Amino acid sequence: MYNPMTMRRGQNYQIWLVLLLSLNFGILFFDRQAANFMMPFIAKPGEEGGLGLTNLQIGLLSSGLSLTWALSGMAVGPLSDKLGSRKPIIVVATLAFCACSMLSGLAGSFLLLLGARLLMGIAEGGVMPVSHAMIVSEVEPKHRGLAMGVGQNLGSNLLGSTAAPLILVPIAIYFGWRTGFFLAAIPGIITAIIIWFTLREPPKGMENEGHEDAPRVTIKEALKHRNVLLCVIIAIMLVSFLVVTWAFMPLYLTSVGGFDETAMGWIMAALGISAGLNSFIVPMISDRIGRKPTFIAVCLMGLILPLGALYYDGGSWLVMAVLFYLGWSLNGIFPLFMATVPAESVDPRLTASLTGVVMGLGEVIGGVGSPFLAGALADMYDLTAPMWLLIVLTLVAFVASMFLRESAPAVLERRAQAAAA
Repeated sequence: MYNPMTMRRGQNYQIWLVLLLSLNFGILFFDRQAANFMMPFIAKPGEEGGLGLTNLQIGLLSSGLSLTWALSGMAVGPLSDKLGSRKPIIVVATLAFCACSMLSGLAGSFLLLLGARLLMGIAEGGVMPVSHAMIVSEVEPKHRGLAMGVGQNLGSNLLGSTAAPLILVPIAIYFGWRTGFFLAAIPGIITAIIIWFTLREPPKGMENEGHEDAPRVTIKEALKHRNVLLCVIIAIMLVSFLVVTWAFMPLYLTSVGGFDETAMGWIMAALGISAGLNSFIVPMISDRIGRKPTFIAVCLMGLILPLGALYYDGGSWLVMAVLFYLGWSLNGIFPLFMATVPAESVDPRLTASLTGVVMGLGEVIGGVGSPFLAGALADMYDLTAPMWLLIVLTLVAFVASMFLRESAPAVLERRAQAAAA
C-alpha cells in the first residue's frame, strides 16, 4: 500500500528542505565566525570591556573550535547513520550551539570563553554531515550535487562570510561584544523550531535509490575506496588553501601588494561573492558534465588566486578582485569532495559518516596544521612564501583529482545507455 511517509516528496519540498538546511548552516557559521569578527573588542584589556587576550590565546580559541568541530563531525556522522535519526540530531545540535553562543557572551575570562568555544565546536561539527544525509535521502540523485552545494555553501557564505562582519561589528561598537554573542543565538532558535515543524525524518532507503541491490558497506571498507581516499587528500589540501588565504592574504595585500585597507577589504569580499554564486554554478555543472572534469578544471582555476597575488602589479583593486573571484571558484567543489563523491562512490547510506570523516580530517590536518606551516615559512623567508604554499596545495589537489573515478549519476546513466546502444 502507498505510504506517503516512505516516498520522496515533491520538488517544492525538496527545494524548501535544501534552503532551510542551508539557512541553518549559515546561522551556524555566523555563530562560528562571531568571535573572529569581534576579536578586536574581546581582546582589549579588561578595563575596556574585553578580556585582555594574548595572540597565543586568540590562536587557541580558533584552533580549539576547529579541533572539536572536526572530532564532533567524525563522531556524530557515524552515530546518525547507525541510529537512522537525522532531524532530531540537527534540532538538538542547533539549540546547543545557540546555548554556546550565549555562554560565550557570559564568559568572564579566557578559560571560560575557550570552554564555550570548545563546546560550540562539539555542537556544530555534526550538523553538516547529518544535513547532507537528509539531502541525499530527499533530493533526486540527478540534482544531488547542486543541492549539496547550496546546502553547504550558500547560507554559510552569505551569512557567515558576508553578513556577519556587517552586523556584528556595529553591534560590538554600540552595544558591546557580549550583546553580539547573545543576538547571534536568536536566529538559530528560530530555525530549530521551523525545522522541527516543517521537515520530516527522511524515509528509509531513499538515499540508496538506483543501488537498491548493492550490499551494505561498512565504514571501514568505505575508507579503503580510492575515491574516498582521494577526497580526503583533496580535503586536506583545499581546507589548507582556505585557511592560509584567510590568515595571510589580507596582510600580504597591504604589506606586499601595495593596496590600502579599503581596497584589501573589497578584494577579500570578492571571495564571499564567489563562494556564494559558485555554490550553485560548480555543483550544477558537475551534475551535467561529471565530478572528475569539474574537479580538474576548478583546481586549475584555483591557481589564478595566488598567481594573481604574486604577479599582478597593475594597481587596480577591481582587477585583483576579479582574479580572486575566479580563483576562489574552487570553493564550489567543497560539498562535492566532502560528501557527494564519497557517498556516490561507496554507499549513500553512509553519507553522514563519510562526510564526518572527510570533513574532520580536512579540518584537523589542514585547518589546524597549515596556518602554523605558512607562518613558519613566512618567518623563514617572507610573506610570498604562503602564496607559493597555496600553489603547491592546489597542484596536489589537481593531481589527486586526475585519479578520481566518475560518480555523477547522470553521467554514469548516459555512459550505460551508450554502452547498451
